[in-house]
Amino acid sequence: MTVMGSAPMLKPALTQKITRLRLWHVPLTSHTAYHMADGKSCDTVETVVIAVDTGAGIVGWGEVCPIPHYLPAYARGVAPALTELAPVLLGADPLGAESVMARADACLPGHVYAKSALDIALWDITARVAGLPLYTLLGGRRQADLPLYHSITCVDPDEMARIAAAAHASGITQFQAKLGASGDWQTDVERLAKVREAVGPGPLVYGDWNCGATSLDAIRVGRAAARFDVMLEQPCATLEDCARVHHATGLPMKLDELAHDTASLLEAHRLGIMDAVALKLSKFGGLSATRRARDLCRHLGARMCIECTWGSDIVTAAALHLGAATEPARLLNVCDLAGYVSPRLAPDAPIRNTGRIAPPEGPGLGITVDTDLLGEPDLTLE
Repeated sequence: MTVMGSAPMLKPALTQKITRLRLWHVPLTSHTAYHMADGKSCDTVETVVIAVDTGAGIVGWGEVCPIPHYLPAYARGVAPALTELAPVLLGADPLGAESVMARADACLPGHVYAKSALDIALWDITARVAGLPLYTLLGGRRQADLPLYHSITCVDPDEMARIAAAAHASGITQFQAKLGASGDWQTDVERLAKVREAVGPGPLVYGDWNCGATSLDAIRVGRAAARFDVMLEQPCATLEDCARVHHATGLPMKLDELAHDTASLLEAHRLGIMDAVALKLSKFGGLSATRRARDLCRHLGARMCIECTWGSDIVTAAALHLGAATEPARLLNVCDLAGYVSPRLAPDAPIRNTGRIAPPEGPGLGITVDTDLLGEPDLTLE
């Protein structure tokens, strides 16, 4: 029923209850094998897709894709967590993700990566019911499109330079060069030098060890590469060692793995090593917690990369919505994760365009998930 001159009335609350939870495991294959320090690599990685169904016929979608050896998370841990949470989810009102997630946290403390996809799906439902793009509920759209970075696998320096040059020709102006896979610091210096030469002065270049370097090796690389105008990302496995590298080299520092909650952000800021920070949805537990982290980082003055660990179109769309609702001066970049892997899960999802990417504009996440590609769910709870 509608009232003349007013917006359509929503269906009664009872029809909005959660009636079913579905889960799929989908292998995502990187277009190029992706090598990082300390033996970490991505080739084919399993992503987890969930659907939250409501009595009104509205479906919310979420995704989480843990990278092996990256964080205390694994893809096959999501289904048991969702099963444990089912008693507090089924029959609940999905509108207002933070309220639902508070009950989920009381039922199952921790396991934030497993809850990340659920939180995204709840935000998707809420925005779909409102008939608004998700970025509207996250603070409103602050810019038309968002700057991308291109991540370069840690291989031979000349090949990394070739990849950087190709990405630069497409419009990319920010480059993350993975370091440490070969185990010698001199080659890492060469990697940074050749990537810088390939893209010229001006673009942002930063070397990322993914916690895989000793402070000694990272300091030697940083001092030798300082003349190339680079930033360092997450060289060591502790905040204290990262601070030692920063103070010894004088180079700006971006944090990633060690930034995962309020306490870690505040400590990194105290140590002076949070010039930039990666806010990844699965590290914090979804959009709700990452939005709070974004607001804290904005207060602390850090530039932010808003993304997730890995994944396809669903989690990419969620991160783009949060990025679009972030103050442009504080948004360092975003990542089109889905552009690095196949298959794509949503044919209408956004793609990069001259080094930038725009968030979807339809209600909710604004994408249409290909259910034929997913097939029958691996888990159904109803």
